[in-house]
Amino acid sequence: MALHAVLPEALLPVTSRTRPQIIASLRDLAGEFDVVLCDVWGVLHNGLQAYAEASDALRRVRARGGTVVLVSNAPRPHSVVEAHLKQLGVDREAWDEFVTSGDLTREVVASRPGIPLHHIGPSRDFRLFDGLDAPRVGEAEAQYLLCTGPMPEDVRSAEYFRDAFSAAVGRGLEFVCANPDLVVEKGEELLLCAGSLALLYESLGGQVLFAGKPHRPIYELALSKAARRRGGPVDARRVLAIGDAPRTDIAGAQAIGARSLLVAKGIHAKELMPQGVVDSSAVERMFAEAAARPDAVIDQLRW
Repeated sequence: MALHAVLPEALLPVTSRTRPQIIASLRDLAGEFDVVLCDVWGVLHNGLQAYAEASDALRRVRARGGTVVLVSNAPRPHSVVEAHLKQLGVDREAWDEFVTSGDLTREVVASRPGIPLHHIGPSRDFRLFDGLDAPRVGEAEAQYLLCTGPMPEDVRSAEYFRDAFSAAVGRGLEFVCANPDLVVEKGEELLLCAGSLALLYESLGGQVLFAGKPHRPIYELALSKAARRRGGPVDARRVLAIGDAPRTDIAGAQAIGARSLLVAKGIHAKELMPQGVVDSSAVERMFAEAAARPDAVIDQLRW
């Protein structure tokens, strides 16, 4: 499966200028979709604890005949992420299929057998390379960079990498971004993700290949799995994408012609829920000039 970049968010076509509907439960949209493409981090858990109501909502979708595919920008194979969800207590009955940006990144690496790469990211992401002919070397010997996240992990700004990235751009190294998210929620903190580093690399004139949402290939993989489950083609107009990130989850849904539901109690909780409930004025301000806007907004996923 070839990977390619989609148009920048500012250039995405606007399919709807209607005000996002604020809903209390996923049940309010029941009957309007056959397939759910659901984000993981920020929707099913916050990195420290599982959200039981969210898993229950997805179970109920499946019980009504719907198909649920988890679509995550986690830079690891989906089998590794599934094991993590089990540890957190996320109910396995909540989904049918699972795809991650790590799955697509493995395809990229597999298409370059024996080509040395420099990995930027924590050691827990080494499973990404299992079974692949992917020599990991220092930056000076590498023919491309592959980033799963910042290292050290406690870096708070991508600017930490400016000097190293400037040198890599000068050598013409491509930057493969295994997680296009900018930040991720962990408890009450927002942690930097590989996408923030990728944007800096691009700003320096470097070439970046993105392997997850909002880019089309991960949706093509997810919908192909849903189609196999359902025994036939999936109509994008009967797909609901759920997530907490407008830049990835909402923009990606719009790009494939699907409807979208934004979970406010995620990375944008402070902006959208300043008093602990969804603020309709805050929602309107956030999306007034946005090219991609959700069809609906919910505080947190529930049935």
